[in-house]
Amino acid sequence: MVEIKSTLELTDPIYQDAVTIRKKVFIEEQGVTPELELENEAGPRYFVGYLAKSPVVTARVFEEKPGVWHIQRVATVKEVRGQGLAKELLLALEVEARKQGIKKLTLGAQDQAQGFYEKLGYHVKGAGFLDAGIAHHRMDKAL
Repeated sequence: MVEIKSTLELTDPIYQDAVTIRKKVFIEEQGVTPELELENEAGPRYFVGYLAKSPVVTARVFEEKPGVWHIQRVATVKEVRGQGLAKELLLALEVEARKQGIKKLTLGAQDQAQGFYEKLGYHVKGAGFLDAGIAHHRMDKAL
């Protein structure tokens, strides 16, 4: 079970842990440019899951419009994938969203991750698109 922490502050160590995970997954593994990966950093709330005090899973959210959270940058470090940590993080994020009065979650899922999100209750909406050269589809979930 992961310990989940969150922050809005870019000076918080939790944010730095989120960036460390994203650099490993998106920049090093998937070849996303740092300029694209590390854009629009001010504003979102960052969530990080820790195993034995080590940051292993992350996501960020912002209120796209009243009652709608847009989830981005969901990533798990390679060494611990397949253990359900991203699922734990997203379920905890849903609990927090409900507390905040959020009624809908939306995200741009990499096509290779659609099955993961579908198991969590998300549904594909609309046509596919490229983000950082990677095929994605918008997926939504009502809370």
